[in-house]
Amino acid sequence: MQQDAPFHGLWRNARLATMRPGEGNALGIVEHGAVAMRDGRIVFAGPEAALPSAEAAEVVDCGGRWITPGLIDCHTHLVHGGHRAAEFEQRLAGASYEEIARAGGGILGTVRATRAAGEDGLIATALPRLDALIAEGVTMVEVKSGYGLTLDAERAQLRAARALEGARSVSVRTSFLGAHAVPPEYRGDAEGYVSLLCEEMLPALHAEGLVDAVDAFAETIAFTPAQVARLFRAARALGLPVKLHADQLSDGGGAALAAQWGALSADHLEHANEAGVAAMARAGTVAVLLPGAFYMLRESVAPLVALMRQHGVPMAVATDCNPGTSPMTSILLAMNMAATLFRLTVEECLLGTTREAARALGRLDEVGTLEAGKWCDLAIWNVETPAELVYRLGFNPLHRRVRRGQ
Repeated sequence: MQQDAPFHGLWRNARLATMRPGEGNALGIVEHGAVAMRDGRIVFAGPEAALPSAEAAEVVDCGGRWITPGLIDCHTHLVHGGHRAAEFEQRLAGASYEEIARAGGGILGTVRATRAAGEDGLIATALPRLDALIAEGVTMVEVKSGYGLTLDAERAQLRAARALEGARSVSVRTSFLGAHAVPPEYRGDAEGYVSLLCEEMLPALHAEGLVDAVDAFAETIAFTPAQVARLFRAARALGLPVKLHADQLSDGGGAALAAQWGALSADHLEHANEAGVAAMARAGTVAVLLPGAFYMLRESVAPLVALMRQHGVPMAVATDCNPGTSPMTSILLAMNMAATLFRLTVEECLLGTTREAARALGRLDEVGTLEAGKWCDLAIWNVETPAELVYRLGFNPLHRRVRRGQ
């Protein structure tokens, strides 16, 4: 019998959680499975008995271990200067996030440190945070700007984010979050700052190839829906997808606003209402749930997960790694928190850091599931059941991480 073209890599004797829909179970489980790769892309993922006949340049016996797609952290503020441990102490003493922000702390505190760090300093401090995520099987990470708030400082953040992909074997997606806070230079003139974002900063950064998506913070302490709409209109004119920090601290109609603009995702959503959730479902907007910030801020209102299920809103889970409200660099802990604090199921947590995280970044065509044609991004685990990835605390069972077949 004539053999197919040789595989460049073959992982056999494995149990697969393909995350593909339509496999008869939520995680697309394949017992006695194998994954074959050619030129960095998957050419087969399924039962080993159905593997096409072909030689393989490298064969890895997985010893019955589980293989999932490489994990994806689809919401981070990984690149920043400084830390905000003092504000953590203030919150423990009773100060609210909003009080700290209005006193010049919060995001603006990190803005000062980020502007002072410079591009090289931002890369140097981001790498240990990135390494912690990589060590837990992350193969793709989204990185937001938003701590510079001037053209030069935002450029430095985005250039640093791009540099991470060259410094480590990881895929990086960038989001321009210039609409994170009104900078000190524009205090009292939010409209003028939004004009700067739309007319100067975004066009320049996009022209330099630094922007994959545009994000904004819609909140009483940040930007109004009308201001966000101005920015999203500018993004659409440049052909860029949008995302939104929505309804984190109050119900400001952020979920519906994100849906109105066909956003890839609406993130946080603790105070979203049912009409907004239904609008997201119609628009195909992913809900990115961020339990780290919920935990650190000791919030009491959780996202409407049951309604998201009811309306069929895809749910992703991410670390929200940032210096103020979620200084977390563990995607596994984020999954556990999503389960314990938000009552997600094991399946929802695992899909939320693979398939739905890829959907939230607009990259489901390339990553997020184990199927032919996608990049061969794998995480191989020393666990008896995928539930262990969500259940355990402070335990990293990663056996091996593979990115693009390497």
